[in-house]
Amino acid sequence: MDLHEKVLSRIWDVDGSHTLDVARANGHYKSLEKALKMQPSEITEEVINSGLRGRGGAGFPAGRKWSFIPGPEKRGGKPVYLVCNADESEPGTFKDRFCMWNDPHMLIEGMIIAAYAIDCHMAYIYLRGEFRPVQARVDAAIEEARAAGLLGKNILGSGFDMEIHTHLGAGAYICGEETALLSSLEGERGQPKLKPPFPAVEGAWRCPTIVNNVETLSAVPYIIEKGAAGYRQFGTEKSPGTKLFSCSGHIKNPGVYEVPLGISMKDMIEKVCGGLPEGRTLKAVIPGGSSVPVMTAEEAMNANMDYESIQEVGGSYLGSGGMIVMDDTTDMVAALTNLLRFYAHESCGQCTPCREGVGWMYRVLQRLCDGVCTESDLETLLDLANNIHSRTICFFGASAAMPVQSFLAKFRDEFMARIDEAATSLAAPLPVPEGVLDQGAP
Repeated sequence: MDLHEKVLSRIWDVDGSHTLDVARANGHYKSLEKALKMQPSEITEEVINSGLRGRGGAGFPAGRKWSFIPGPEKRGGKPVYLVCNADESEPGTFKDRFCMWNDPHMLIEGMIIAAYAIDCHMAYIYLRGEFRPVQARVDAAIEEARAAGLLGKNILGSGFDMEIHTHLGAGAYICGEETALLSSLEGERGQPKLKPPFPAVEGAWRCPTIVNNVETLSAVPYIIEKGAAGYRQFGTEKSPGTKLFSCSGHIKNPGVYEVPLGISMKDMIEKVCGGLPEGRTLKAVIPGGSSVPVMTAEEAMNANMDYESIQEVGGSYLGSGGMIVMDDTTDMVAALTNLLRFYAHESCGQCTPCREGVGWMYRVLQRLCDGVCTESDLETLLDLANNIHSRTICFFGASAAMPVQSFLAKFRDEFMARIDEAATSLAAPLPVPEGVLDQGAP
């Protein structure tokens, strides 16, 4: 695939791309017309066959998730809800706000099609608390669509009714987790719930609910227009399609880039992102947002940008596609401490391992940075991470533990160097102020 061929970001550079007139002039809402003439089950089947995987981090097949919605006879009269997860709070990830800012109508069209497929008549877009300007732009697009008969009652004369509302969170990282998001949407404290039941069975207001990421839903119109085979022309067999990557760190051209899944990480860094600053060498890459394990330079140069390769080569995850590049000037101890400062602050406090353990890990790392840490503290740090991972209600504990585990495993020499420096400093005799030895006893 030509790296310049786009699915999601095709009209981002067009003036007025966020307006309905420009969106329709570039083919938007034609997929909706096509979808409304299909059977809902046909739409779900097409999305399943496309191989579209959730772009929020988990990578779960989107169409399969839709298929978990109970049929009308099993719902007991309960409505079905669709919720777009736009709570983009993962450090290193910023592609969803680009989607909503540059082309909100693609998201709206994708949501209407998805709602039709799952028999939903009310949908919500849950935005991160800091996204107020983005919310205003999305709200304006929703009003445009409603005025044009693309939203509301009897959409395009099909007899299908559907509404979309936006909801602004309060800036809590944990509300990116789907059950915490739903709790917040309901007006409760944003804390995760135990699963099962999964949201598709019992979600918002105890009704069947599908939660999909912005990028996931934005890909749906293309799949309906071109079919599953058309979408699968991009990417790999197990990771089909294109992906938006948020690229930051020590690269010449940071930004959001859409590329086919499966391109090499080497090409991603050197060709798409312009390479590292002059005279610098690659040291590490966090490929999928701050919560995934770090990769060494060697691992990164041998991995491809897809779900399977990153896990097989680097023991990490594609995640949300937040690629953070670090060159040889990076202090890995300081970098990990900065990450843990974030996670210690953002724990919702519901689970003891996370509430107590993440803050404890951060304090150990602070001591390491201050030069008062010993090798036994490193063992404590690793023991904490191992006992937090997978021992909490949601994935937050693992998100905080995996950076610690991977940084210590792959860059332990830098942590030991800090400890050696501290030991040398403590062993050195304290300087005696001039003249003190000549003063004699008091």
